[in-house]
Amino acid sequence: MGHVLDPRVDIGHVHLKVADIDRALAFWRDVLGFEEQARMGDQAAFISAGGYHHHIGLNTWESKDGSPPPPGRTGLYHVAVRFPGRQTLAEAVQRVLQAGVQLDGASDHGVSEAIYLRDPDDNGVELYRDRPREEWPRQQEGESIAMYSRPLDVQALLAEAAD
Repeated sequence: MGHVLDPRVDIGHVHLKVADIDRALAFWRDVLGFEEQARMGDQAAFISAGGYHHHIGLNTWESKDGSPPPPGRTGLYHVAVRFPGRQTLAEAVQRVLQAGVQLDGASDHGVSEAIYLRDPDDNGVELYRDRPREEWPRQQEGESIAMYSRPLDVQALLAEAAD
C-alpha cells in the first residue's frame, strides 16, 4: 500500500493566483474574516486565522489582471475552510450572504456540513464543519467511511448564528 504519512501531517497553506490583491482581500479578509499577516504591495498578501504566518497566500505574480481558467481545465477544485463548529460556520455563511456573495450549493456529507461558493477570482471555496468522528457514517463497524451528498438546510444552519 505504500508509506503512510505521520498522522500529525496536515496542509499548511494554499496559495492562490488572483487578478487583484485588494479585490481578493475584500473577500478573504473583509468578508470571511482572515487576518492579514504580511503584504507585498500589489503582488502578494498572506492571511490566516489565529496569527499563523499564513493559511492562504494570494498573489498576482503570474495572474495580475488575469481571468479565471476556462471550464474543462485541470486545477484547483476548491479551497476548504474548516470551522470549529456549527455556530461559527453559520456566522461565516451569514457574513457571506450579507456581502451579496451567491452560494453554489450546500451539502450534508455525513462526516461534514458544507457550503460552496466562489471567490472574486472564480476559485471554488468550501466553508464547512466536521461532525465528531464518532458520528461519521461507516460501511460497517470499524470499516471505511460512507460519505454521501444530501441537501443541507441552509436556513436551519443560519438559525445557529449568534445574533
